[in-house]
Amino acid sequence: MVKSERRYSSAGEDKEEACDIAVSDQRLQDLGYKSEFRREMSLFKVLGISFCAIGILTGMSSAFQAGLFSGGPVGLFWGWNICSFFMFLIALSLAEICSTYPTMGGLYFWVCKMKPEIPILGFFTGWLYSMAMVFTGIAGNLTVALYLASMAEIGQGRTLTRVEITAIAWAMNIFSGIINTIGTKAIGRMSTFNIWWTIGGTFVLVITLLVKAPVKNSPEFVFTNFQNFTGWESRGFVVLLGFLQAVYTLEGCETAAQVAEEAVRAEILAPLAVAGSIAGSWLVGLAYMLSLLFAVQNIASVQATTFAIPISQLFYDAVGPRLAQLCLVVVMLSQVTAAITNFTASSRLFYALARDNAFPLKKQFMTLNRFQAPYWGVWTSVLIGCIISCAYIGSAVAFDAILSSAAISVMLSYMQPIIIRVFWPDSIEDFGPFRLGKWSWPVNFAGFSFCIFVCVLFVLPTAFPVNVLNMNYSIVAVGGLLVIITINWFWWGKHSFKGPVKTFTFK
Repeated sequence: MVKSERRYSSAGEDKEEACDIAVSDQRLQDLGYKSEFRREMSLFKVLGISFCAIGILTGMSSAFQAGLFSGGPVGLFWGWNICSFFMFLIALSLAEICSTYPTMGGLYFWVCKMKPEIPILGFFTGWLYSMAMVFTGIAGNLTVALYLASMAEIGQGRTLTRVEITAIAWAMNIFSGIINTIGTKAIGRMSTFNIWWTIGGTFVLVITLLVKAPVKNSPEFVFTNFQNFTGWESRGFVVLLGFLQAVYTLEGCETAAQVAEEAVRAEILAPLAVAGSIAGSWLVGLAYMLSLLFAVQNIASVQATTFAIPISQLFYDAVGPRLAQLCLVVVMLSQVTAAITNFTASSRLFYALARDNAFPLKKQFMTLNRFQAPYWGVWTSVLIGCIISCAYIGSAVAFDAILSSAAISVMLSYMQPIIIRVFWPDSIEDFGPFRLGKWSWPVNFAGFSFCIFVCVLFVLPTAFPVNVLNMNYSIVAVGGLLVIITINWFWWGKHSFKGPVKTFTFK
């Protein structure tokens, strides 16, 4: 009797899932696309994709010194909460659009559908955002190498050369390619693992730092102490510079849209993942950041560190060499999954762009292997990563400029669909199930304003007096990328790209 009930229950669940898949495929067909991917991702897995891309432990750890030296604890605390609030508004804006257009093109496709009469806008958004994802993945893989270099210095007293660090970054780029080549199931399992690893890892880091730190800072220090290692005299401007740490950490929520065609009921799951990943990251990041601020022993020591990545010095001072390595392992593994997810996003973007004639070699980039992975896009991301990683050998400043341009490119990409919703609020006629209603325009306007503010802030000099070594070259890198995309548009895109190409038509 029990076996019979279980059999009927399983059959009922299978029937319900098949019905959900049919609804998802129908919605994709209504947008003009034939379903090419197997829908194997649940809400938890789709949420994990965005959670991976945000990489709360990794972003916070890698960029923590930016806020610590620009405003100190008071800037970090208030900057985190203010930026989290506005990034959540941006996530709500994107989630509403994502629910309407649940396709893997994400930001690019949304812009094309809302302003079809201006194809150049969609072309620029697609190329800019896809390059931003590749660059972010490259940055993540180099950061893994820097964590390993710090561990080598702490554990063995050996300082790795730039060539050795670059070689590790190459290995991580290739590893990211291999995992993405295995396909949807592997990425889904990894994203689920990352959620539990982030939650468990945060718990381990918070407890370790608060229990083992020889001196615990007072609440007054954590919530009011101001630090300035920038050389700028304006306290307000210095605190604003510290905001960059929070924005950099919280980018990536929209990545859930890149696997929308691999999710069941994507019109519901993808927008929930976009908004939910920011809400969860806000809380997890706040807990982690407070533990770092209560445990930091000497800010000047972190500023003067010789370790490859400054957070290593904070761990070393607070918990000693052995536990410092444990902390670095926790953060590093989270960084590995984040970098892999960035290549997941970039490969899907290349697929979406090629499908619409916005990317060359259409047949090749739309080819899926037996694991349902767009492997041409995956290994193109790997190749670009290995080439750009070589810049680190010659100049860390040049490499930093290339990668900081990724953060600006992401915010510029966010701004494209949001600006359409602000100035052309009627650009969407048939909304999806996730809708903001009367709050839509105010939320979009707030998100649009914050995007402009951050893009301006990201290109300002972060140190004074400005010299060749501390100059913020990100505007040069972003400008160069925009010039390349512009040339590509007039040379090739203008003649081949007319907007989304339907791969499914109703008979």
